[in-house]
Amino acid sequence: MEPAVASSPHPWRWIPTLYFAQGIPYVAVMTLSVVLYKNLHVSNADIALYTSWLYLPWVIKPLWSPVVELYRTKRFWIVALQLAMAAALALVALVLPGSFFFVGTLAVFWLLAFSSATHDIAADGFYLLALAPHQQAAFVGVRSTFYRLAMIAGQGGLVWLAGVWQDRTGNPALAWSWVFALAAGFFVVVAIHHGVFLPRPERATTAATPTRSSFGTDYLEVFAAFFRKKGIVPILAFLLLYRFAEAQLLKLVPPFLLDARSVGGLGLSTQHVGLIYGTIGVIALTAGGLVGGAVIARFGLKRLLWPMLLSMYTPNLVFIFLALAQPTNLAVVGGALAVEQFGYGFGFTAYMVYMMMVADGEHRTAHYALCTGFMALGMMLPGMGAGWLQEKLGYVNFFIWVCIATIPSFLATAAIKVDSAFGRKTSA
Repeated sequence: MEPAVASSPHPWRWIPTLYFAQGIPYVAVMTLSVVLYKNLHVSNADIALYTSWLYLPWVIKPLWSPVVELYRTKRFWIVALQLAMAAALALVALVLPGSFFFVGTLAVFWLLAFSSATHDIAADGFYLLALAPHQQAAFVGVRSTFYRLAMIAGQGGLVWLAGVWQDRTGNPALAWSWVFALAAGFFVVVAIHHGVFLPRPERATTAATPTRSSFGTDYLEVFAAFFRKKGIVPILAFLLLYRFAEAQLLKLVPPFLLDARSVGGLGLSTQHVGLIYGTIGVIALTAGGLVGGAVIARFGLKRLLWPMLLSMYTPNLVFIFLALAQPTNLAVVGGALAVEQFGYGFGFTAYMVYMMMVADGEHRTAHYALCTGFMALGMMLPGMGAGWLQEKLGYVNFFIWVCIATIPSFLATAAIKVDSAFGRKTSA
């Protein structure tokens, strides 16, 4: 059994670096791979299908989350997995220049995804165990900020850098190889940093290693306790459907920005995508997350759930505008993306805090992993066919469909119950 949660006296020492490190491999697998394959002339249908499959480790990570829960410390897992991710990123760099780059990099991205998903279990468990509930809600914006800064560094800075090196070398595969080698070096440094500076809270250590005879019982009980939660059916529906439309949209935003205007895209360069979508857009996303965390800490999740859902999906209308108007002014494109990303960041905060509420209690590390596993499944399945659907409908009709596809999210939200006090800081 996990000990009671206590306040962490120095959360600023580890939350920023931990969630920055959590963001980079996810961005590499989910976003950099899309831009990489688009630069190497892979079709939209193949990009959406195969990169959506890369969500699978995040979907099934609850299967091994009890191992992280029951063996060693979260601190041990964090440092070890950061070194493993450094090795995986280096392998991507080595495989890219080869003739079988697509199959080879997909295989290594799978290894990176499994390492990253396991790292998420340990990092999120460390967060939940080291912070009191009001700190968890208050620092949602902080952890989201540094996770988004990782996105800026990844889909902004690294994409821009890949574009610059492509222009200089004329070799996209070589340019991206250098990018992934740089990311590998970063993870060596960050693993050393966390080995030195992560705290060692007693509550993040399992009281005793389970015996072989008891492990199976303990393992099954972790899952059984989750599915015994009151209202589990609407909870699962919410986890699967809250991002139903967003899951389809996210896979096609980079291809839409990069595709030629003659096929309905905006014809931006890789550098411009890194600047506008990967930097300006993520800054707006980060701002939305910070505001969302602050207002939930003040007013509670229940009061803000519906406004946050509306703020997440109403701005998707800007993609219909962009596809119809195909503006050439980068300020117009950047402004439209900033509006959409701010709304997304603000609305997604509600989803994160809701998962914390569902996971609260005994086995919170594994139960939070289960929540994020269902979230990943809700991203994987809709995203798999998004590229094929876009190729059939064209960009304008595809973005109209994305707006219609928000309806299941609203229905799922109407079915759940939220603790009126959860997430709000009390005076006690």
